[in-house]
Amino acid sequence: MEKRPELKRELSLVEITLTGIGSILGAGIYVLLGTAAGLAGNLVWFSFLFAGITAAFSAFSYMELSSMYPRAGAEYEFVKRAFGERVGLFVGLLVVYFVIITSSAVAIGFGRYFSNLFGGESLIVAVGLFIVLSLIMVYGVKESARVAILITLIEFSGLLIVMYVGLPYLGTVNYLEAPDLAGVFEASALIIFAFLGFEDIVRLSQETKDAEKATPRALLIAISVTVFLYICVAISAVSVLDFQALGVSEVPLADVVAVAFGNDAFILMSWIAMFSTMNTVLVVMLGGSRIVYGMADSGSLPKFLSRVHPRFQTPWTAIFGIALVSSIFVLIGDIIVVANIANFMIFLVFFMVNISLIKLRYTDPGRKRPFKIPLSIGSLPLFPSLGALSAVFLLSQISLEVMAYGFFLIAIGLVIVLLRTRKKPSRV
Repeated sequence: MEKRPELKRELSLVEITLTGIGSILGAGIYVLLGTAAGLAGNLVWFSFLFAGITAAFSAFSYMELSSMYPRAGAEYEFVKRAFGERVGLFVGLLVVYFVIITSSAVAIGFGRYFSNLFGGESLIVAVGLFIVLSLIMVYGVKESARVAILITLIEFSGLLIVMYVGLPYLGTVNYLEAPDLAGVFEASALIIFAFLGFEDIVRLSQETKDAEKATPRALLIAISVTVFLYICVAISAVSVLDFQALGVSEVPLADVVAVAFGNDAFILMSWIAMFSTMNTVLVVMLGGSRIVYGMADSGSLPKFLSRVHPRFQTPWTAIFGIALVSSIFVLIGDIIVVANIANFMIFLVFFMVNISLIKLRYTDPGRKRPFKIPLSIGSLPLFPSLGALSAVFLLSQISLEVMAYGFFLIAIGLVIVLLRTRKKPSRV
């Protein structure tokens, strides 16, 4: 019998770390900073800090769980081990929702930037982006990671420019000024979107060398670097421009840089933002295709989605499946609403991942854990407990409109779970 092709371990610690940083540094900071500043005022830096801490709490759970189960299914695999196949499949579908909604919205952003620079219909450009990136991802995970790393350097340069522009203005405003405290946490609930992407590091575990050790290290480095950069950028932005002006800006970072470089800054930052949105779509789809592959390989999704290309050793049907559905969803409009729908999904996922880690500490204490979260009260790990609570808190800050969208998608997910599992019992 011919051996079935499998995913190949090609990614090093440096490659997986930079890929993760590139995903986190994607469209969120370039698009959402203005709206966040309008909500949180000069205290927007604290909104970034709070969102970063929330992401870090959950990242610790990802670190331990990925060291226990370094497979492509990631969240699906973790929750299934703790609560069975049905709950795991449901959480996996939430992640697929997140991938599709995020990549569609950000691809529309890419299309708009591209159209502003070169002309053309933005939606057609967005679909074209899916096609090009899908071909890159099918060709190879290492090649995809190298493209992501190259674009990461471009994204990083854009943030450095903003920080450079802000240097002469540091200390000129009251950094504790905010319209109200509720706005600070509402901003945190929105800009958690700017930290999403660290979980893509975990979804690539099955293609990472020495994943049990490399994945937790990459997560820790990526979260630490991006929290620091975001706080610096937020402080710089409100130092240069009044937070009310930032709040109504569609291109907040371009407006900040224009103070120093004039109108040419719009072209410069449009180029950087275009690459940034491209990178977000690439890495989100890269990680999303792996969770679809992992779920299909375990039998929870149709088996054809687990096919691996015999030459390139990449999950080509999962990649094209994500691209196809995302292309359909490019008709979604307002990126703020869409970002919050994605956040709604990921808050639920973070909650489930954290309580899965807590449950497995009690039900599977003897399993090897190359990385184990420090600080516990008895057998109860502290960071996952705080991660679950903070996810619930931020979820409560989301608007009723977004919750309505979210619960509608959850209902569809529950129907899919029942249909996929009705003929077989739940298993761990």
